Amino acid sequence: MIPSQVSEHISLRLLEPQHAPALFQLTDENRAYLRRWLPWLDNITRVEDTRDFIAVAQRQRVENDGFQCLIYYRDEPVGMIGHHGIDWPHATTSLGYWLIESMQGRGIVTRACRAHVDYAFHVLDLDCVKIRCAVENTRSRAIPERLGFRHESTLPKAEWLYDRFVDHAVYSMLAANWQ
Repeated sequence: MIPSQVSEHISLRLLEPQHAPALFQLTDENRAYLRRWLPWLDNITRVEDTRDFIAVAQRQRVENDGFQCLIYYRDEPVGMIGHHGIDWPHATTSLGYWLIESMQGRGIVTRACRAHVDYAFHVLDLDCVKIRCAVENTRSRAIPERLGFRHESTLPKAEWLYDRFVDHAVYSMLAANWQ
């Protein structure tokens, strides 16, 4: 079972078609902030674009290639977390996440990541979870660091972000080292 109740106030819900209006609204209202670190915002300009993303996420789940969840805090959507895919032959996955600016600093993403990593190791029986973050995105980098992930490398010019390249810090956790 995919993790759902993370703490008293934090829950995860599998992304479903009925979430499209709320997810689009959340994205649209936080566009300026999210655009600092996420390269896909210009492709999400209508609720239909969000519906298309949800359809891709549902195919991903059906094909056993990971899953995407909305993060809820006190029953309000505040962000997302999910697998970028699962490399089954190598027992590896990577996590991505985002949270609206007003909800940061409460441990929400740290707890959601912990639930996803537990699931990856204890249910999916994977051996490695990776997280990549823009080097300058200190809030995002704090998540794997707080969870004890190892900084493996820095990839120069790893992603084009609208008008510039950003370097990525790559973190990993092995199942044998997960507490």
